[in-house]
Amino acid sequence: MRAKERFSQKQLEALKHIRNWLVRQGRAPSVRELMTALAYKSPRSAQDILEQLRAKGAIRKLPSGEYQLMSDPDLGPLHPQTVSVPLVGTAACGGPMLAEENIEGYISVSTAIARPGRKYFLLRARGDSMDKAGIRDGDMVLVRQQPTADQGDRVVALIDQEATIKEYRRANGMVVLRPRSSNPRHRPILLTKDFRVQGVVEAVVSNLE
Repeated sequence: MRAKERFSQKQLEALKHIRNWLVRQGRAPSVRELMTALAYKSPRSAQDILEQLRAKGAIRKLPSGEYQLMSDPDLGPLHPQTVSVPLVGTAACGGPMLAEENIEGYISVSTAIARPGRKYFLLRARGDSMDKAGIRDGDMVLVRQQPTADQGDRVVALIDQEATIKEYRRANGMVVLRPRSSNPRHRPILLTKDFRVQGVVEAVVSNLE
């Protein structure tokens, strides 16, 4: 069933606001923020529409109280030419990157870039350490999950439970994670252990709206 058939126009509008807040702010809007976005006069109206969306399985409430987006408002999870990809935060937050508490929502991505049969996630880039490689502050990157990388790949690596996006190089038994930046303060990171490759950047999405 398509999204337009499952949801009312106001519910679709609310879902789009939630999706856009997740992409831009890294969190879902509060009840009052959603009330303002939907031009409601009372927070009760915004709370009611959140409950409607939760009852339809479009969102769910995490133990933290945050809402997790379960269905993309434009295409829906069952669109034949898309796959549903988890959107995670900018870092691993002290646990596995794709742990439930780190997933902010699910975004429909075209099978032209997220090929069926492989696993992907979306990650929000922060900072300018990869701007010369086409990844700018605030961009979303589509990452193909895999524990290995080839020379020159743009990878997401986990170092001390923090996610970083860098260019992967291996030389003389060491791994070098190189920035590709116009900012000279960013320096290569040399590693022999205590890091994990989480995946390889497949595409950069500057705007998910």
